[in-house]
Amino acid sequence: MINEGVNLTKDTDVVLSPTSDADLPSKELKSSMSSLLAIAVTFVIVAIAIIFWIFRPPLNQYNQSVLSLSGDPVQGRSIFVMNCVACHGQWANGKVGPNLHGVSNRKSDARLIHQVVSGETPPMPQFQPSPQDMADLLSYLKQL
Repeated sequence: MINEGVNLTKDTDVVLSPTSDADLPSKELKSSMSSLLAIAVTFVIVAIAIIFWIFRPPLNQYNQSVLSLSGDPVQGRSIFVMNCVACHGQWANGKVGPNLHGVSNRKSDARLIHQVVSGETPPMPQFQPSPQDMADLLSYLKQL
């Protein structure tokens, strides 16, 4: 006796139920899922950008004046020797303070200025160089 609604395979005698078009996901469903995923990813990227923008250091008048100046790395080296060598070492390799080589790749200019002038990371003292001296120091740090 042959059952017309059931397909039997020759090798395994497994019953296969016939599939209908209703069982398969439609192209519209796949497209809408892709659209929702794209919207979710965009939302996450925008949220991360907003968080970074909120937590950026404020550009106060001092920072703005420093960033508007061109620094001289030779003068910056002199300022570094007078004020920073005791903790960061003669060649900025680090002692009590960290190694400063590549620091400008890790921190923005605004963050470097904040680090120098804030005194928020003991044992580093609060240091308030003139805007030109700070621009020179930044220029020197960028060379490291």
